[in-house]
Amino acid sequence: MKDYEHPFFRPLWRRVAVVAVCVIWAGIEFASGTPFWGVIALGFAAYAVWQFFYLYKPVDGAKPPVEPKTGAEPKE
Repeated sequence: MKDYEHPFFRPLWRRVAVVAVCVIWAGIEFASGTPFWGVIALGFAAYAVWQFFYLYKPVDGAKPPVEPKTGAEPKE
């Protein structure tokens, strides 16, 4: 999960699915009486939210590349 800019995570549904799996995993752990692992799974979910929704910057393929200014532009 560390490489949040990996192309696999571009679709929103995949990022949501990773967070949902972590939350469901935490719920199962709490329901089965193992709160230690539930807290760890919630930590994974919190980290995933941080990486996939707070830090994530979508790649915009529609924008043309920015051309650098050369300084030798003709003056009118």
